[in-house]
Amino acid sequence: MKRGLWFLLGWCALALGAIGVLLPVLPTTPFIILAAFAFSNGSPRMHRYLEDHRIFGPMIADWRAHGAIAPRYKMIAVIMMGAALTGSILAGLRPSALAIQALCMAGAATYVLSRPNGPR
Repeated sequence: MKRGLWFLLGWCALALGAIGVLLPVLPTTPFIILAAFAFSNGSPRMHRYLEDHRIFGPMIADWRAHGAIAPRYKMIAVIMMGAALTGSILAGLRPSALAIQALCMAGAATYVLSRPNGPR
């Protein structure tokens, strides 16, 4: 039962990470790291797949070894957050919704930018 829940969490995190590749409001890297952690407890095969993946594998390795996010992914994350906020402004969202969104994105950007760059 426990392995099944980890497996389900891994797939949910992986799906959110994949959606984050397409939508700027969802970060990709944290969800991929969460998926790797969940799969390590629920599906060794999927865990190995993520670690060996040509795109996701280096993210996971940097995080595991150094708690790091590569500068390239930091830049992408911050640019996408800015694009999402700009889109919300252009869409005419209420100021209170914009303030909440800006506050959440500022917190997320601060966290992402405060992580080490790692060896890459």
